[in-house]
Amino acid sequence: MTMRSLATLFVATVALLGAAPAFAGPSPPDNRIELTKMTGRWYEVARLPNKTQKDCQGGTSDWVRAGDGYSVVQACHKGALSNPATEWKAKAKVIDPKTNARIKMSFFGGMLSQEYWVLDHKSDWLILGTPNGNYMWLMSQRPVLSAQAKAQAVARVRQLGYDVSRLEFPQPARN
Repeated sequence: MTMRSLATLFVATVALLGAAPAFAGPSPPDNRIELTKMTGRWYEVARLPNKTQKDCQGGTSDWVRAGDGYSVVQACHKGALSNPATEWKAKAKVIDPKTNARIKMSFFGGMLSQEYWVLDHKSDWLILGTPNGNYMWLMSQRPVLSAQAKAQAVARVRQLGYDVSRLEFPQPARN
């Protein structure tokens, strides 16, 4: 590699590093979540793109209290709402009783687990994400949020540091 090529590579690297910093993830949640508010059906309003949910429409997440945790069934329709639902089953357990906002979910009989944080919770929506900031979902207990509630929630997603231009807004599930 010539000196000129090295200099060009160095300048390009500095330019990339000087760009907006990568999102390192949200701050740990510190607001207490009332656990009874987590139960029931949650509808996916928006999400950051992820391989598991590629082309998923009508996403739902059903939370049922089970022992000292929850039984969770997540579902979506790949491609179109008219297609059969694909389901993922998980066990969820609160790992921070001070806030109840940090949850560990185990999939496939515990072979795979992931920590999730309830980053914010209002009466009609919640924001769920992973500590590293790679995954984020805006969920509602109704299939469709009002325009005002959706705008408020997306503004909160932006405040948390997420790039809202990357959000996917899948077709809502049918009741």
